Amino acid sequence: QVQLVESGGGLVQAGGSLRLSCAASGRIFSINAMGWYRQAPGKQRELVADITSGGRQSYGGSVKGRFAISRDNAKNTMYLQMNSLKPEDTAVYYCAALVQMVVAGTPQNYWGQGTQVTVSS
Repeated sequence: QVQLVESGGGLVQAGGSLRLSCAASGRIFSINAMGWYRQAPGKQRELVADITSGGRQSYGGSVKGRFAISRDNAKNTMYLQMNSLKPEDTAVYYCAALVQMVVAGTPQNYWGQGTQVTVSS
């Protein structure tokens, strides 16, 4: 199986920064796309940013220019640098990864348990 573990969440004042990490472990042959999602209370889970194995990035409209996604393929780890945080960024942040466990296997999607990010005004 595959495990994804997020870290780096916490409480920060508006305008501050946080860096989230997502480490994948287990039976991994390769990881295709990885992404960060978030879910605020009473709202649907939304895509924050994603990144392909080749490093191509895309961002949700509300975080463009403030957040930066990156990954270290050698470490099976993904990061989210969050700058200029706003109270509306408050949510549980989840990482997801499309993992191929064996050669020629079908990639499967895995989720982390989530990490809370709270931005105070």
